Amino acid sequence: MDLSSNLILVIIVTSVATFASRFLGILTAENLSDKSKIFDWFNCVAYSILAALTARMVIFPAGALLESTFLIRLIVIAICIIVFIYSKKNLVLPTIFSFIFLTFLSNMN
Repeated sequence: MDLSSNLILVIIVTSVATFASRFLGILTAENLSDKSKIFDWFNCVAYSILAALTARMVIFPAGALLESTFLIRLIVIAICIIVFIYSKKNLVLPTIFSFIFLTFLSNMN
């Protein structure tokens, strides 16, 4: 499998895992107010796990990410953080753009 098909698989698996856990959270949190401290805590935990996994992939890449340089991975992360901020914290757009930017920059070498 080449780099682009591996990235597509990673995007699909992580998206399914993210949205499945959120869906299960919605089902189990009927009586939980979205303004409560416990809700904020779970939100912080979710974002911290996402940040830790992203940092791990950038610093200690495995598989297809080994083919890209550290600088390319940092550039992609920086661009995707900007996309995340300007898309009002939408996680789908930066995920799609990360695939596009990483593929484009890796093929430039």
